[in-house]
Amino acid sequence: MEFQDVVRRRRMVRRYDPDRPVPPEVVDRILHNAVRAPSAGFSQGWGFLVLDTPEDIDRFRTACRHEEWPDDYLAATVRAPLLIVVHSNKDVYLDRYAQADKGFTDRDDSWWPAPYWDIDAGMAALLILQTAVDAGLGACFFGLPKERIPVYRKAFGVPDAFHPIGAVSIGYPDDPLDDDRRARFRARRKPATDVIHRGRWST
Repeated sequence: MEFQDVVRRRRMVRRYDPDRPVPPEVVDRILHNAVRAPSAGFSQGWGFLVLDTPEDIDRFRTACRHEEWPDDYLAATVRAPLLIVVHSNKDVYLDRYAQADKGFTDRDDSWWPAPYWDIDAGMAALLILQTAVDAGLGACFFGLPKERIPVYRKAFGVPDAFHPIGAVSIGYPDDPLDDDRRARFRARRKPATDVIHRGRWST
């Protein structure tokens, strides 16, 4: 698929064909591309938890179910043949930038202009989404309820240093985009002139 087609076709798909698993070679390609994401200082402070059995995905839903959240909150209701939970590790970045070639003498995080550990993990998540589209699949990135992250960690043995920034559900789409939905999406997309500024910021 041409790259521009991948960008154009990418959307958040929430329903999948339950009878079509994602082939192992496609899962491997998705993960191989994810670890090709850029990272500050080539720190690569990410981690990916792959869930591809009904039992594991049911355990994920249970871990993310929050009694005070709506019943349709996606983390607690997701049904897909494949989930990849994307994590960031801040410590890896602080360690990397305390090395001699980076010019910092300690692991202080006060000088960082943005949390690049989370940004880089988000870039990896985008590559997961794009690779899924390129393979003819649908995918959706969604967050975990903050209050349930300790339960999720315990359920899957995730070390404290790794923070889940979100999960990507992946499968063959059973979520058709009809003309009405296309029109609604187009109407909601902000004009480029509202978000792109050339030379100086203008209102």
